[in-house]
Amino acid sequence: MSADPLRAQYEAYPYPTRTPSDEERRLITGSPSHLDQLNHYVFGGRLDFTAPLRVLVAGGGTGDATIMLAQQLADAGVPARITYLDLSQASRDIAEARATRRGLGTITFRTGSLLELDGLGPFDYIDCCGVIHHLADPSAGLRALLSMLAPGGGIGLMVYAPHGRAGVYPMQDALRTLTAGLPPAEQVEAARRLLRALPERNGLRNNPLLGDHLTSDAGLYDLLLHSCDRAYTVPELAALVAGCGLTISALIEPAQYDPASYVKDPKTLRRLDGLSWLERAAWAEQVGGALGKHVAYLVRPEDAAGAVARLDGLEAIPVLRDLDGPALARSLPPGAILDADFPGLKLALPLPRLAGPILARINGHTPLTAIFEALHNLDRGLSLEPFESQARQLFQALNGIGKMYLRAGTPGAHTK
Repeated sequence: MSADPLRAQYEAYPYPTRTPSDEERRLITGSPSHLDQLNHYVFGGRLDFTAPLRVLVAGGGTGDATIMLAQQLADAGVPARITYLDLSQASRDIAEARATRRGLGTITFRTGSLLELDGLGPFDYIDCCGVIHHLADPSAGLRALLSMLAPGGGIGLMVYAPHGRAGVYPMQDALRTLTAGLPPAEQVEAARRLLRALPERNGLRNNPLLGDHLTSDAGLYDLLLHSCDRAYTVPELAALVAGCGLTISALIEPAQYDPASYVKDPKTLRRLDGLSWLERAAWAEQVGGALGKHVAYLVRPEDAAGAVARLDGLEAIPVLRDLDGPALARSLPPGAILDADFPGLKLALPLPRLAGPILARINGHTPLTAIFEALHNLDRGLSLEPFESQARQLFQALNGIGKMYLRAGTPGAHTK
């Protein structure tokens, strides 16, 4: 193995496995760093789409976050400047090829470490997905990113969580003993032989939430043969972030961190009323037992109060993600239930009577005031108070599962 096992791993097995020609038929989207999502949870919905947005993707891998955000910014007409950074030249080559396929010219590609960022910043937004938990000193990595963050900016972070990764860490330890000194390809072969021979009660074998090791050699190496890998509970993540001078503005998706998603007993839930939102999130993680990662948005403490868009009035513009509002509206009778699935969690979300008429008019540009006026013109008996109440109920349900965000009715410039 190389003296730098992290670099050697991703040179041998760029992760995740991607084929540039696939860009002609799909755009891979996810979290963090979906444009509408980061606008909602970092900039309070107030991003000025006419001003340049400076972005760093730190640990860009084979390019998922870079390509997603660059394409979304291009589609929105935002004059972006995006810097991709990764240790692995092999990963960078794939990411660059994907960008070329799409004709994305706003990305500068660099090979290097996120611990060596001098001269690159500042950035309005930084994506760091699946990287910090692979560093020998995660705090040093997070502080390096913070040093490049412009005033008023934010970071989208993903780290592993322990409960949904049951069986991973004992298997990693067992494989280190089994594969010590072997080159990457022989490590993978030894791991596959062991996986075929696991006893019935092995924790990894009995964890239905994990599948990376079954789909590709790169996925297997990243999950089970990684040289440096740790997971964080919600309190551990909050402590790491606070120790670096940041705070968590949101955990994604919110419904997964809501105790009421797991427990319906009112008396039990009332006993949690005095907890902070992060304490409630920690309790939900403990009870749910299935979270294998945490996606968090981070801002400086002085920016926290305005980081998350709030439905404080009807001037806000609702934005749907991966939903066709009119099509969904046609399928929703009054009082419908919307089903949502997450790993280890199934939700049945009651929707308000006006869900269909509201959804039919959401286009990413129309504020709720205009939607109310349109519905009021159809039904003069509809007053503002019940409309606002039902709009809030619809927003709470869809925002909780990552399907609705807000933009400010009057866009304001993000701070530079």
